[in-house]
Amino acid sequence: MQPLPQRTSPFLVGEPLPMSKASAFHSHADLETVLVSEIAIKRRLKKLGAEISALYGKDEITAIAIINGAILFAADLLREITNPVRLDCIRISSYRNETRSVGRPQILHSFTLDLTNRHVLLIDDILDTGKTLVMVVQSIKKLGPASVRTCVLLEKQGRREVDFEADFVGFKIPDKFAVGYGLDFAERYRNLPCIGVLKSHLQNPPEWA
Repeated sequence: MQPLPQRTSPFLVGEPLPMSKASAFHSHADLETVLVSEIAIKRRLKKLGAEISALYGKDEITAIAIINGAILFAADLLREITNPVRLDCIRISSYRNETRSVGRPQILHSFTLDLTNRHVLLIDDILDTGKTLVMVVQSIKKLGPASVRTCVLLEKQGRREVDFEADFVGFKIPDKFAVGYGLDFAERYRNLPCIGVLKSHLQNPPEWA
């Protein structure tokens, strides 16, 4: 495996765009602001894919996506990686129908591929408290991989409860409840192509029909 190349810094999201100024982006009536546009996501994923490909050289990658949240991010990211890739998916319980991570994360559906002596890239949608990624990385290390690295679409600032940093980060965002591009609230909004802040009156939670 190649030495770690010079990496681009994650894009720091500043002031969210009010919906009146976000007309150029695909939005939704339930969003208060747009944090990351569809165009910005596509551009950042190309850079991430290049960085990851350079890091692993010609080595095969075993990508593990934490679903449902990372399903769109993982699918688009893997198409930007030039290495041979094996894909596995696991399911974690963390948020349920809350706006913040609740309790201790639990693995609901575990690994199906053999990870022994494999270069594992763990892909998740958001680094929040860090508890989920710490737990999953520890579980992977028990299976004897050659290496374990993590890639997250978003890093939420000011929310870390454990000492953990991802190897690859798409965007750093403020402590707002974000939905879209795989991120949900009560399993809604995952299909939005942008990432935005859900309106406060919809975070209570609402009674879904």
